[in-house]
Amino acid sequence: MDRQAWTTLFHRLLFTSAVWIVLSGTDAKALAVGAFAVPAATWLSLRLLPGRDRLVLWRFLRHFPSFVGGSLQGGVDVARRAVTPRMPLSPGWVEVPVRLPDGGRVALGAELSLMPGTLAAGVRGDRLLVHLLDTDAGFENAIPREEAAIAAMILGTGKEVGP
Repeated sequence: MDRQAWTTLFHRLLFTSAVWIVLSGTDAKALAVGAFAVPAATWLSLRLLPGRDRLVLWRFLRHFPSFVGGSLQGGVDVARRAVTPRMPLSPGWVEVPVRLPDGGRVALGAELSLMPGTLAAGVRGDRLLVHLLDTDAGFENAIPREEAAIAAMILGTGKEVGP
């Protein structure tokens, strides 16, 4: 394996380890199971989504606070809508043009699906299909910003993505 492959393997292993610890904690039994589950998940992720585009870890860490902030803000909005029945809802679908490579599209869809009020449900050509809790709330305007953030992580730029 070349240096790029080792770097990709290390980053995936680090990421899946962090996810495992966040989800199952640091209990000895959880760590023992994780000793088998984490390498298996890492291997599977490399088989399903080979590391063609380089993810620089510090770029991911730079984006993480923005992601958490957006998730919290969206969660508060959804909770407010749940306890205030008079708040307007206008659920619907939008098709958002995406110029990221395949791995970036998957990352963008996953990130959007983790944010309250949005659910990425597939791709149609070069467009991402997203269900919005409120089509009048401006979520579709935030999606290009998230695309730029993903591009900054995998391509090293937030300005220009795609061909």
